[in-house]
Amino acid sequence: MDAVERAARNKLAERGVKSEDIADLVYFLQKKYHPNLKIEECLANVDRVLSKREVQNAILTGIHLDMAAEKGILDEPLQSIIETDESLYGVDEVMAFSIVNIYGSIGFTNYGYIDKEKPGILSFLNDKSTGMCHTFLDDIVGAIAAAASSRLAHRARNTE
Repeated sequence: MDAVERAARNKLAERGVKSEDIADLVYFLQKKYHPNLKIEECLANVDRVLSKREVQNAILTGIHLDMAAEKGILDEPLQSIIETDESLYGVDEVMAFSIVNIYGSIGFTNYGYIDKEKPGILSFLNDKSTGMCHTFLDDIVGAIAAAASSRLAHRARNTE
C-alpha cells in the first residue's frame, strides 16, 4: 500500500467509515442477485476499488472540502452551500460519478439507488445533527459501494 492509499484509508477511518461499512452496502446492493454472497466477497471488492488512485484522490479531496466547511474557512457562498449540502449544488455527485464510472454503467444505477435509500453508514453520514459535514463523503462512500457492486457483478458474470 502506497502513501496515498494509506492516507485515503486513514481519512475514511478518521471520519468514521470502515471498509466493512462499505462492504455492508455492497451486500445490500447485491444480495438479491447473488444468493450465496458472502460479506468477505463484498469486502474484497471494496478493497480493490479503494486501491484505485482515482478513488483515493476523490476521498482525499472530498474529505478535505468537508473538513474545511466544518472549520468555516471557505469563502461564501461556497461555505454555506457545502455546509448545508444544498440540493442544487451537485459537485459532490459529480465527484462520486468519477468513482462510479470506473466499472461501467451498472454503477450509475447502483449509485442512484443507494443514494436514495441511504442504508447503513450512509444514514450516519447524511445525519446533519452530528455537527460534522459529510457533503462529499456520503456520495463518495455510496459511489465506492456502487463501484464495488459493479465489479462484483462483472466478475460474477464472467464466471457464469
